[in-house]
Amino acid sequence: MSKRPAEDHENGGVSLKGGDRPGKDELEDEVGEFEDEFEDEYESEDEILEAGVDGRPDAEREAEEKAAMDVDQQTFIVGRNKLEPGQTLSPDLSTYEMLHALSTPWPCLSFDIVKDSLGDNRKTYPATMYAVAGTQADTKREKENQLMVMKFSGLSRMEREQDDEDSSDDEDEDADPILESTSIPLTSTTNRIRAHQTPASDSSRPPTTLTASMLESGQVLIHDVTPHLTSFDTPGTVITPQQNKAISTLRMHKTEGYAVDWSPLVSTGKLLTGDNNGDIYVTTRTGGEGWATDSRSFTGHEGSVEELQWSPSERNVFASASSDGTIKVWDVRSKSRKAALSVQVSNTDVNVMSWSHQTTHLLASGADDGVWAVWDLRQWKPNTSSSAPSKPTPVASFNFHKEQITSVEWHPTDDSIVAVAAGDDTLTLWDLAVELDDEESKDTGGVTEVPPQLLFVHYMEKAKELHFHPQIPGCLVGTGEAFNVFKTISV
Repeated sequence: MSKRPAEDHENGGVSLKGGDRPGKDELEDEVGEFEDEFEDEYESEDEILEAGVDGRPDAEREAEEKAAMDVDQQTFIVGRNKLEPGQTLSPDLSTYEMLHALSTPWPCLSFDIVKDSLGDNRKTYPATMYAVAGTQADTKREKENQLMVMKFSGLSRMEREQDDEDSSDDEDEDADPILESTSIPLTSTTNRIRAHQTPASDSSRPPTTLTASMLESGQVLIHDVTPHLTSFDTPGTVITPQQNKAISTLRMHKTEGYAVDWSPLVSTGKLLTGDNNGDIYVTTRTGGEGWATDSRSFTGHEGSVEELQWSPSERNVFASASSDGTIKVWDVRSKSRKAALSVQVSNTDVNVMSWSHQTTHLLASGADDGVWAVWDLRQWKPNTSSSAPSKPTPVASFNFHKEQITSVEWHPTDDSIVAVAAGDDTLTLWDLAVELDDEESKDTGGVTEVPPQLLFVHYMEKAKELHFHPQIPGCLVGTGEAFNVFKTISV
């Protein structure tokens, strides 16, 4: 910041530099004694003190200052407090290790992170990552929709004051963020997209990366985006129209849906899809490039299927969440196509769900009423033909958010950390390891109605979906009006 030069009003605004300065005797003669020419400018010294420094009694002024301090100390809670007209929010940059916002031609309802060959447990900057996303173009411009294959690079660390000896390290940390993309034309909005990788038979070649896109039209498109990902790091690569075509189009759904998941235990490719009619289908990759969908759907939900998750430890088991307020657990080997477990977890729509990959008996859910909870599957009882869904008690439940939960995900390596996105324009981080009866954890800085397990609140306009990056510890990516990539100092 440049300094504003001071003005020398006593010398007519002329700079003293290079000029004559008044002598000491001259100054003493000019000042003389303080005189009251009109003899009525000042009263007694007592009267001056009584009036206070601004002409008001001290008691009145101090009361006003105290009231102003009380207002200033009120904590603004994102998602709870409302902004006044003309007000905007600015992040406290000291709480972030990394923070970037990157825009796409159209907002994206859904995205997925693609694992890369840059290494695990990466902590160096600038960071690089790859992702896929599906756009939501305006209704009258549906033909502008696309499947985006993206590379984020130049993701730098937040600027910090460093010692001189450290200033020469990581010279590239201040690089500007770059979003590169290749697009595959689509004719409909993508409700949900998920990526899956099949290892190459030759270790010198990259894995085959597949995407499954659940479209608003009800179709499910499977694309091979391997050449699109390769093009970012191989100059001169040209994507042909044939490579933009879907390798398979699934048309078994009679209506649109939002539930898609690839099995993490079947490398060749096994896909779950669910729709608004409550039907769930399993599609498996056959020999060669074929795909086969089991014509018998899994049914039992009385509402739309909002989320599907394969078990991270059992290749034949999956869970489904529905707008009927239940979560069901299924076995694909069941001839009856009926759920093995059914639990009423909410009186409203269950929008999202996440199965812990570290502690596989834990499942997190998020509902339309803003409540998200954690469930211990060991406490769920098997269904009987005549029984209604059971209602076990969650091991943890939070109603901090006052709008619908739009995304929930466990930390990939820490089974106590959960990230949540909600319709109140926030992404929050939670630490379930904080004990409720811990005296230290009860201190929330004097702010009421804030659970001690709440670690961090990130403001993000129209937050829809979030994912932890599996190879960059603590890094979160969220989609809404734009993509936010950030890492906090707390995780």
